[in-house]
Amino acid sequence: MTTPGDAWWSPWREADGSLILHVDLRPDEGREQRARSLLDDEERRRADRFVVSGARRRFSLCRAALRINLCERLGCANDDLSFGYLEHGKPFAKVNGTPSPVSFNLSHSGANGLIGFAEHDGLGVDLEERAPDRNFDGIGSSVYGPAERRALTAATGTQKADVFYRLWSLKEALIKALGTGFSLNPSRFEVPAAMLGGARSSVFRFPHAPSDRWWLMDLGEPRFAAAMAYRLPPRAPEGGTGPRPGG
Repeated sequence: MTTPGDAWWSPWREADGSLILHVDLRPDEGREQRARSLLDDEERRRADRFVVSGARRRFSLCRAALRINLCERLGCANDDLSFGYLEHGKPFAKVNGTPSPVSFNLSHSGANGLIGFAEHDGLGVDLEERAPDRNFDGIGSSVYGPAERRALTAATGTQKADVFYRLWSLKEALIKALGTGFSLNPSRFEVPAAMLGGARSSVFRFPHAPSDRWWLMDLGEPRFAAAMAYRLPPRAPEGGTGPRPGG
């Protein structure tokens, strides 16, 4: 993938056949105008529905970066690219109306966004900027399982925010990979015990579908909590190479 000199995205992580781009979502009038020019009519209407200008900017910059990179991967013009949506809202790409097999997912929070592309089915990525001074234990009681709540309760000081957002990014990545949205209550499953203990990656199985295996990776860094999940193919080895810096 080539990255133009004026691009607001850059390669960030490569892992197990996946590429994750980091998207710079800081205010920039020139980038925002270019991004808006790449959106189709439906996307512009969607952007205009955001009351807060920051939310409009984040959507436009992320969606335009997704379009540019999808067009490069699919060898199509921007006008030929459109999106369809699965039952619970997960998007997929279409070229001249024909669905594309490229697996992708995106997430943004604050000044940062992530866009993931993968050879794997069922990709989910999540990014969460850590906001301090929230009622983490109170919120956690409704979205986390027993072992996760114990880990959150045991954390003190600034560690509590780190634990809360790490857990949330891991669970959100799994939900996005599954593609059901919050029709699946996040308190009904827990991240793997090894990851509660600090491991950066592990195999995961949803309790309601134990025959399906997912590879879950903690991609958090000082700026934000982040995670990626994808469905493992049948008989794939339970492991991976783990994330490494992209370039």
